Amino acid sequence: MLSDSNIIIYSAKPQYAHIKKFILDHHPISVSAISYIEVLGYHSLNAQAQQYFEIFFQNVIMLPVSEEVIKKASVLKQQKKMSLGDAIIAATALLHGLTLVTHNVKDFEWINSLSVLDPFEQQVM
Repeated sequence: MLSDSNIIIYSAKPQYAHIKKFILDHHPISVSAISYIEVLGYHSLNAQAQQYFEIFFQNVIMLPVSEEVIKKASVLKQQKKMSLGDAIIAATALLHGLTLVTHNVKDFEWINSLSVLDPFEQQVM
């Protein structure tokens, strides 16, 4: 599984403990290197959140933005308007054969070959 940046952010919030549990239950989980930038690059990040995210990223498989990912992301952006981050994350999931875990399913559901899972819709025990 490849976690979208929004799932990483939700996992840090106490009211979304079920998302943190989902991630722990599916460990090790992968992330795109772009998620590192999106999450830790947030301009209003407080020290506690920064520490949580730094530890989070030390405990996942970080997949690089390779030349193949860049080419695939470009093709996706040609097909439909989408953010650069979403294109890179979707391309990474596709090229590595991973299910994309996101709460923003609508942003990706048009990509027929991409498997998408919303953990908010899952019953996590």
